[in-house]
Amino acid sequence: MSTFTQHEIEVLEGKRFKFGKNWLSFIKTLNVERINNAENSLKEFLKCESLNNKTFIDIGSGSGMFSLAAKNLGANVFSFDYDGSSVESTQILKEKYYQTDENWKVTQGSVLDKDFLNSLGTYDIVYSWGVLHHTSAMWEAIGNVIPLAKPDGEIFIALYNDQGPTSKKWLKVKQIYNKGFWGKLFISSIFITYFLANFIFYSLKQGKSPFKQWKAYKLQRGMSVYHDWHDWLGGLPFEVASNEKVVDFFNERGFYLKKLRTNNGLGCNQYVFKKL
Repeated sequence: MSTFTQHEIEVLEGKRFKFGKNWLSFIKTLNVERINNAENSLKEFLKCESLNNKTFIDIGSGSGMFSLAAKNLGANVFSFDYDGSSVESTQILKEKYYQTDENWKVTQGSVLDKDFLNSLGTYDIVYSWGVLHHTSAMWEAIGNVIPLAKPDGEIFIALYNDQGPTSKKWLKVKQIYNKGFWGKLFISSIFITYFLANFIFYSLKQGKSPFKQWKAYKLQRGMSVYHDWHDWLGGLPFEVASNEKVVDFFNERGFYLKKLRTNNGLGCNQYVFKKL
């Protein structure tokens, strides 16, 4: 008799988006350009040219592209994700590019499982981009990643920007999206059309080609507009945080803010914290 994992139960109950399924679709589009852009994103935010001899933990590895980028930059990488399909996606990239490399390990695990986290040791770079707000216990998850940093380590995270009442409206959209096939079709037909029209309008308003802008989106982090839109629309669980609360949280635990990139609208604020 087959049994469902907790992750699968949450998906069936409409409480969790199939992030891993989206990532398995995304890696079919993966190419050298996207990987290079992911590497450049890490180099820019971490203010380095390489990660040689550094240890890098990718919490919620998703597609695995940023684990691959860190590995390409010379890091010893440990990747884990709660979603089995995300683990599969990361493992596919590992086997494709670093099949026999013992310095990249991939496994399944939860950032809310302290016993699991306590078994992992500490790292030079603790990385979790756009993940911790999808755990259903964001502040607990943020607190759990802190002990993974070495005494001189850095934590690079991205969290959804708190838009107040607007964020509450987006939560309703995501809940409808996850109500099965018809919910996804209803929300996608409205918002993907809206996003696309908005994308074209503002590109033309700025005197830029929508096609070039679409292609330029990859330069940000090597990501895909289409897959990011579905990730946004379906992304449950969903929590948000203000910059002030995040910075205070880390300051109180002995970290200082090294780099910040804010987002005044939809999307994530990005932070790099370092131990004092």
